[in-house]
Amino acid sequence: MSTDQEKTWVLKDHWKAMLAMTLVSSSAFQYGLDFGIIGSLQAMIPFLQVFGVEDPSTALGYNIPSDRQQLIASLMVLGAFVSSASAGFTAKWVGRKMSLWIACVGVFVSTAIMQVTTNIGGLYAGRLIIGLANGILMTHSQLYGSLIGTIVDNFAAKIPNRNAYVIPLGIVHIVPGILAIGLFFIPESPRWLAAKGNFEKAEQSLHRLRPKDWPVAQELEEMRTTLEAEAALQTSIGYLDLFRNPIDRRRTTVAVCALTSQAASGAMFVISYGTYFFEMANVGNAFENSCILTGVGVAALLATAVLITKFGRRRLMMIAGFICCGISQLVIAVVYTVHPNTESSGKALVGLSVLYIIAYNSLVAPYAWLSGGELSSQRLRSHTFGLATGIGFFFAWLTTFTAPYFINPDSLNWGPKYGYIWTGACAAAGLWIFFFLPEVKDRTLEEIDEMFEARVPARKFRGYHCTGTHVVLAEKATTVHVEERAGSGESGDVKA
Repeated sequence: MSTDQEKTWVLKDHWKAMLAMTLVSSSAFQYGLDFGIIGSLQAMIPFLQVFGVEDPSTALGYNIPSDRQQLIASLMVLGAFVSSASAGFTAKWVGRKMSLWIACVGVFVSTAIMQVTTNIGGLYAGRLIIGLANGILMTHSQLYGSLIGTIVDNFAAKIPNRNAYVIPLGIVHIVPGILAIGLFFIPESPRWLAAKGNFEKAEQSLHRLRPKDWPVAQELEEMRTTLEAEAALQTSIGYLDLFRNPIDRRRTTVAVCALTSQAASGAMFVISYGTYFFEMANVGNAFENSCILTGVGVAALLATAVLITKFGRRRLMMIAGFICCGISQLVIAVVYTVHPNTESSGKALVGLSVLYIIAYNSLVAPYAWLSGGELSSQRLRSHTFGLATGIGFFFAWLTTFTAPYFINPDSLNWGPKYGYIWTGACAAAGLWIFFFLPEVKDRTLEEIDEMFEARVPARKFRGYHCTGTHVVLAEKATTVHVEERAGSGESGDVKA
């Protein structure tokens, strides 16, 4: 939209689109809810009595073998990796709404399995199925859910039987239930419909989402122009097309690296094993500490949601975030190397973990997901975002699978010293962002397309002045004009 049109409309005029986005974004709530609940169950005695073993040497008197701990957390992430990596196919042939409905059914089935089973194999199956569902939810749409899940576990932990973990698992049914019903009342994505060539349905979808008197025809024409520009680069749509030409290859690489960079912060370790980690470190009430930690994270994320449009410079925020996360992990590791298992080191662990989660949730995660969605080609967005999410889930799986070896008393028993590894990872991610991540704050998707087509270097995106002309379309028009002149025998040097 033009500058004049942007000034004409205020945020409240777009309430229908905001309502639809809020509904779909609840899918991220479901993902966080699952992590919050499962992460805390592993420090819950009734759960450990069914799926763990007695271990008098631990603070709880029970422990869970590291191989089971690995699979409980990592199978979900593995399932998410598989489904998100195939998101390009589901988005192309099934559509976003139907994909979300399928995911909701997957959550219902998997959660029911985990609630009724007392067999570790059944638990593994439930974790894999819910991972497949979560991957679809996250790709076609975390922390609010993590807070709710942790609070529920905190109160349910006092129940002395299986209901201590069966009841929290039941909470998982709520979000997909609301989402499945709400999807009946929102239209399919207009950009997806336009990309499929259904411009009439795309126009209907825009009319349902936009305010009355909104210039829908102009917005639809901008979509058409952008799709034509991208089609001029490559006519097919598939995973190989992400790398066929230099422009799409660059956009794919940047989008994938931006989204997956958050894995370098070590957040999956904190999210998946936070309560267990606090319990094994014998730091006060592990469930209450986890609630505090997640609650602070939610506050940081809420503050970011308010400030992101005004202070949302991607490069600056993410670099600052990785510096804070790396320093927090380093200090935790050093403290536990010098003064292991003391009251003062325990307080330092909780305090620095709070600083870490503030940095991650306000400076790293929001901008990583935002950049992954903004920087991909519109024509290949589902494939690019699916690949990026899939790779992100792969690294998340790698973290959740290997972390027990480092922190479990039955294995290496590093405990908080595991932070040394993540300090180096944060440094590497921060350097990549400094050199390669473009700044696209306050840019429209069409302007981002234009800058990539013009091959603007990453560090010059912020000051680049867009003209509204797609370079590839201009080049195509020039080529056609030259060919027409050559075909007609015209020449500026030939006289009649």
